[in-house]
Amino acid sequence: MTDYTEKSWMAIGETDDPNAVIESFEAAAPVTKGDPVYFSADHKVSPAAAAQDCIGIAVKSAASGAQCPVLTSGRVKVKAGDAIARGKAVYGADASKRVLELSDQAVDESGSASYTIYYNHKLGTALETTSVADDLLFIQV
Repeated sequence: MTDYTEKSWMAIGETDDPNAVIESFEAAAPVTKGDPVYFSADHKVSPAAAAQDCIGIAVKSAASGAQCPVLTSGRVKVKAGDAIARGKAVYGADASKRVLELSDQAVDESGSASYTIYYNHKLGTALETTSVADDLLFIQV
C-alpha cells in the first residue's frame, strides 16, 4: 500500500479542504469512516460494497440508526480498489468498500446501437495515480 497523498498522518475519510461540504444522514446500516455511501432509503445512507450511485464519503463511523456525517463535496482521502489514473472519474465501490476507476462508455453515434450512460455512478475525480489495490489517494467529490 502506497500513500500518494503526501499526507500520511491523515486517515481515509479525512479532509483538509476548508471548503468541504459535510452533511449528516441517518445510517441505515453500520458505516465505517472512509466508506463510500449511497442512499439506501429516503434520507438514509449505507456503505457501498458494490457499484452504487454514491453521494459521498463517510467522515466518521456511525452505528445503524445514528447520524452519519458524509462529505458530499470537496477533497477527501480514500482507498483505491485497483489502479486508478489521475484525473479519471471514480465510483464506489468494490466488495471491500474501495473506490474504482469509472471506465468511459463507448457510444455508437451511427444510430445502429443503443446504449445507456450512467451519470450517477461518478463519485468524484482522482487527484493522484495509484498502482494497486489499497493505495491511498485524494478524490474530489
